[in-house]
Order: sequence, then structure tokens, then C-alpha cells
Amino acid sequence: MKHKIYNYLAGFFSLAIVTTSCVTDDDLIQVDPNNDAVDSFWKTDQDAIEGVNAAYGSLLTDGTYMRSTPLLLDLKGDDTRSNSPWDAMYNVGRFNSNVSNAAIYGWAYETYYQGIYRANQVLENVPKISITDSALKNRILGEAYFLRGLYLFHAVNMFKNVPVPTQIAAIYPQKTEAEGWAQVIADFKSAAEFLPVSYSNANDKGRATKGAALGYLGKAYLFTKDFPNAKITFKQVIDLGVYSLVSNYRDNFTDTNENNSESLFEVQFSRSAGGVDLGWGGAPATGWGKTSARAITYGPRAFGWTDVQPTFTLFNEYKLEKTTTNQDDPRLDATMFYNKPGMMLYGQNFATFYGGNAGDLNDLFCRKYQNSDGAYANEFDWRSGINERLLRYADILLMYAECLNETSDTPGAYTYIQMVRNRVGLPNLATTKPGMSQAQMREQIGHERFLEFPLEGHRFDDIRRWGWLQDPVKLAWLKSRDVEFNSYAAGREFFPIPQLEMDNNPGTIQNTGY
Repeated sequence: MKHKIYNYLAGFFSLAIVTTSCVTDDDLIQVDPNNDAVDSFWKTDQDAIEGVNAAYGSLLTDGTYMRSTPLLLDLKGDDTRSNSPWDAMYNVGRFNSNVSNAAIYGWAYETYYQGIYRANQVLENVPKISITDSALKNRILGEAYFLRGLYLFHAVNMFKNVPVPTQIAAIYPQKTEAEGWAQVIADFKSAAEFLPVSYSNANDKGRATKGAALGYLGKAYLFTKDFPNAKITFKQVIDLGVYSLVSNYRDNFTDTNENNSESLFEVQFSRSAGGVDLGWGGAPATGWGKTSARAITYGPRAFGWTDVQPTFTLFNEYKLEKTTTNQDDPRLDATMFYNKPGMMLYGQNFATFYGGNAGDLNDLFCRKYQNSDGAYANEFDWRSGINERLLRYADILLMYAECLNETSDTPGAYTYIQMVRNRVGLPNLATTKPGMSQAQMREQIGHERFLEFPLEGHRFDDIRRWGWLQDPVKLAWLKSRDVEFNSYAAGREFFPIPQLEMDNNPGTIQNTGY
């Protein structure tokens, strides 16, 4: 079957319990007399490491970056479209997720809170362990703060008013969006204080760093329109002096140059680690591998399921400006497959392979995060080992430029935008568009981000945080670029709170628009 059928089981940490005023959390949280694992764990350095490793593990399952989270982040943007036969996926980009069917968005919600719970276990228990290496202890706590902040970042950003668990309890009340963001900021601040700038041990590759924590702290400030603090924080990342743009843009989306100088944080996938089964969710099984289903889900027709495709709006916008050598922007070919002389995919010539079907021949397909350079015939084994890059240095540079513009330093924004443009050979913006106003620079930054980050889960976040959906002119413009915006309704920039959470967590209020 194309899409695995799930049993949507209880995994949220808001339990289905009828409470009265005389019942406390201590009454509800009971130790299983047949399982002494809790009593015997959290004793040693190794327990602490394994505990925080489990918190990273929640990044690898279907609810997060194995499949669901990229879909939820990508499909609402004007850079993507979906004609998936799976209604739960098809409806994401049409702002029509079904409250009675929590497929995809409900799995994400569940897994974010699984990750938060695991991070809270670390934060509650590791301080009690007598770890002689204080640097190791601080690092583990920093990783837990970072991961809790990251999972909560996603929960607040996509679901708005959500529980904000900071300790182990039976029920977590729903909090406001502002309260959620405040905790995200607090967690990333703590993480930045504890985490190292880098790791000397190659086995620690992929762990959170100070730069990752500061990068996400800056994003949280930016998303809450605290431009002065965001500017300071992004400059701290730049001043660390450990990040730089890789020369080849496409190296950010293959398995050949992972954890490179441009990457602040990425989810570690591998075809060679663990078993061969996919981590669909729930308790980890011994046969689970560490692979992603993104490639097959986004894969070109006949090589994958083609549930996600680039828009022609994105294709056309890449064509607006030539490089200094009068070539197309090289990010176009790194982002999508299309009918171009010499275009190859999975060892096949595009024009020849699709030549018998005019619809496919003239269509656009995703290339980012595809194993399409010839080593594999297709994606139908469901096992991609390409790391998911969550935060790139290019994003830091463009967000810093945005903060400069929003704090009345529009001239200063040119420098950091041009660093990103130089990588792909685009002309000097200060020459082609000198003296832009603050409003003009906002539009330019929107354009630059659109072309730098398509299919990376950033575009709709930008649309939402810029308030374009509440601006009639901008909303009409979005509708002209992507027909899926025609079904947008107020409030549906956020996903619904899953019905299981509504049922199990007394007092939870559904998001507006559902």
C-alpha cells in the first residue's frame, strides 16, 4: 500500500483522566511494579548520554523529519503544490486539514511532545547524577534544552496555543502563543550557555552546538518581531567564525557533503545505521533504521510518489535574473527537474524518459533531497540516507539582513544579501538596485529567501510571520501565484489541535477557523 495505515494511539502526554480538586499529579503518576528501569536508570554518565540520545531519536520518526514535518512545513508555501491521492496530504496545502482525521499533522504533534517529554527526563534527572566531567554534564543539559526548544518551536509555530511542559506531570494545560514563544526563547538561551561551539570527537557529529542554539534563538526573536534582539543574536552566530557558505549550493541537499561548514544543525540519517525498517512511530523497535522517507514522498514521477512538486511560479521566478555570465540561476537546476537539454535523473535523460507523456515532459519535479545522481535507480525502497538540513548559514545571513533592514540599517542589509547571491553568481544588488527603501528591501528579501530556500520548510513560515495572509493585496498576489491559496480561511495558517488532545486535555480550546 502506498501510504502506511497507522493506529493513531495515545502518545500525547495529556492523559485521559477525569480529575477532581483532591487529585494531584503524584496520585496520577505511578511506578510500574513490574518494571524497575526507572529506578535503575539515571545513575551514570552513560545513562545521561543515552537519555539525551533518546531525545534526538524523536527527530528520526515519521512525525518529525522522517516524513511528516517537512510535508507540513513545505506544502502551504507558494513554492510547492500537491496532487497527492492521499487526502490528508493533499489538503495540507489547501488549508483544509480535517479535525476528525489527524493523519500527518497529528503524528507531528504527538512526536513533538514525545521529544519534549524525553528532553524533560534529561533535565529532571541528569542534575542528580554525580558526573565528574562538568563539561560533559553541561553539554548534555544544553542538548536537552536545545531539543526541548526545537520541538516546542515546531509545536508553537504550527499549532499556536499549545501545552508548554517544563517538568514531568500528568496533565499540561494549554498555554497562549506568547507563553509558548517565551519558553522557546528561554530554552534556546539556556542551550547557548551550556553548549560547545564544536565537538572534537567525530562520533559527536550532529549534536547541537552553541551556533545552532543561537541560530534558533535568533529565529524565535525574529518570529516574534523582536528585531533588535534577533539582530544581536544572529551577529553572535556570524562572529563565532565557524560557519561559511559551501561553494556548491547543491551540496546542502545530498549525502556527499553532510555536516558541512554551512550547516548549523541537521538531522542525521543513514542507510548503513541500524536495521532496515522505517521508524513509523511509537516505541523504537530493534529493526528500525535511520533512514528518511522524504525522497520517495517528493520523488519525480516513476521514481517516487510525486506527492510534492515545485510550482511554476518558483520556476519562473528563477528566470527573472541572470548570473554575471548570463546563465540561469544555478539554484534552479539544484532545486527541480524539468525538460532541459542534458537534464539527467537516476541515470535517465529527462526528455527521453518522459518523452512519451506530454504532461510529465512539461512538468516540474523535486530534485532537492533526492538520491538522483545515478547511484540508485529510484526511491522505492523508502530508505533515503540524506541528512535533513534544518538550519543553514545562508538563512542566518538573510535573517540578519532582514533585521538590519527592520532596525533602520537598510544599506547594511545589502552586504549580507550579496554574500548569498555571490555563491550563485548573481550580480551586485547594490549596483542593480541601489538605494532601496526599507519597504523595497522587505520585498527584495522576500524574493531572495524564496529562491534560496524552496522545499526547505521556510517559505510558509515567512509568509505567515510577515502577515501576508492578513493583507488583502498580498493574499490576492499569493492566490495568483498558487491556486491552493484560494481555499485559505482566516486562522488556517495554523493546524488544528488534534482531536485526541482536545478529548484528553480538559479545557483545551480549538484554534480559530476549525
